[in-house]
Amino acid sequence: MKSFITVAFATLALSNPLSVFAQNGDDDDASTTIPREYNPIPSSVQMLNIAPEARGTSMGDAGVASTPDINSQYWNPAKYIRMESKAGASLSVTPWLRNIISDINLFSLMGYYKLNERNCVSMGVRYFSLGDLVFYNENAEEEGSYKPNEFAIDAAYSLALSKTFSGAIALRYIHSDLGFQFNDDGYSKGNAFAADIAFYFKKPLKVGANKADLMAGVNFSNIGTKITYDDGVTNEYLPANMRLGVGFWYEIDKYNKIGATVDFNKFLVPTPNYRDNADYESRLKYYDQSVITSIFKSFSDAPRGGKEELEEIDICGGIEYTYNNMFSARFGYHNNPDNKGGLKYCSAGLGVTYQMIDVAASYIFAVGDKTTNAALANTIRITLGFDIAKVLK
Repeated sequence: MKSFITVAFATLALSNPLSVFAQNGDDDDASTTIPREYNPIPSSVQMLNIAPEARGTSMGDAGVASTPDINSQYWNPAKYIRMESKAGASLSVTPWLRNIISDINLFSLMGYYKLNERNCVSMGVRYFSLGDLVFYNENAEEEGSYKPNEFAIDAAYSLALSKTFSGAIALRYIHSDLGFQFNDDGYSKGNAFAADIAFYFKKPLKVGANKADLMAGVNFSNIGTKITYDDGVTNEYLPANMRLGVGFWYEIDKYNKIGATVDFNKFLVPTPNYRDNADYESRLKYYDQSVITSIFKSFSDAPRGGKEELEEIDICGGIEYTYNNMFSARFGYHNNPDNKGGLKYCSAGLGVTYQMIDVAASYIFAVGDKTTNAALANTIRITLGFDIAKVLK
């Protein structure tokens, strides 16, 4: 069984890994190690920011504008209508933060079905299990144990708006036991609803005598209600997010293809303007903003102005080489600015496609000496995909 402190650290080591510590800049001890400029954006249910499948993560967590695949539900469901196959499904497993804990796992199931050439429906389920936890009070006395989890269930509809342009909308239900408050019923629980709005552009090109594709995509994800774990006393933001990307795919010859993609990622959550949780009035004002107001303010509310706004943009990118539509090798890099968490890592992965089965795996290499980077090092994801249309033939 794992301690509460260990799991608290694990939940922080996600997309914005040190958000809780960002509020302690005025503390005597913290000020010696945390610069005043360090100001990550806090949000709840960070599980929603963990890329659950292997292909995109092997390219640095980039996928909003890559070529369509079975796992597009997470990155950009508008890509599904551009799939060649009529139906497909995938299952992904991620043993999470194995460097510090042994029983946290993320499971993901995705699938799609093309109704016709213009309409497609899809679904996704993500389940985040945090193992066994033991809770202690301030006197180091055990209060109880629990097995918390988080999950999200979503369904999407995508539509071909033209030969090159498509759009999609996804609706999501979110449940989280991770309220960090223990009571007679276990961990305090929260529920929320959210939606994604996504668009995808894919245009065939000719580069000399060879085929190519130019791609672009955008996904506004997790736009929805707030989530509360204390009966509405505090309403926390979901990790609303805007992901923009461009991609390029080039056919070298009959057997060899190469592609590249780059994503720019920004949270649509207000930037904290307080440095101490003891500043109750400022903290309450921060969380009392409406979701719509907070989204618009997220583009211009950074305390240090435009420079800090730019620091809130993550850059992720990768390349992919495919041989004979069967074997793929992928490499990527993920950069989160130091003042917003400093999560940086390289990634690599392999993929094999044979008849109706696709297997992919990714691996993360730590960059630098930050604790969170080291925690994510050696993270492995495995995805098994099925071309259902071929199975049913």
